Amino acid sequence: MSVLDRAVLAECTMTVQRHLARVAERLPASAADLAPATDASDAVVLHLWQATQIVIDVAMSACLALRLGTPGSYADAFRRLERAGVVETALADRLVRAAGFRNVVAHAYEWLDMKRVHQAATDGPTDLLLFLGRLKNHAR
Repeated sequence: MSVLDRAVLAECTMTVQRHLARVAERLPASAADLAPATDASDAVVLHLWQATQIVIDVAMSACLALRLGTPGSYADAFRRLERAGVVETALADRLVRAAGFRNVVAHAYEWLDMKRVHQAATDGPTDLLLFLGRLKNHAR
């Protein structure tokens, strides 16, 4: 079953929404209030990372389902989808940055800049959901 199956895409979207709801619940209003190694920062980072990872996985699978070739990286997946007209350039640019954020979280969690985490948690969720919405036009 392809990730571009409507039911699978809907399930992925619901899972991302659940993770993003947890981010919103724990995210302080101010970046200065998001301290490292706290329950709040752990919850924000974990759930934002998981939501981002699901979107990346969907993007990688979408490239294969749409016969766009095998992406060489997470960023390449979003660029292939951009070239195919699935997402516009501005959204692809932001999703490439989200993939970079995912890599930082996965490989260097202890050195995260909480101000950047707060910014990603504030601005990023809209892009993740927008991307999944764009894919609905290509689902069967």
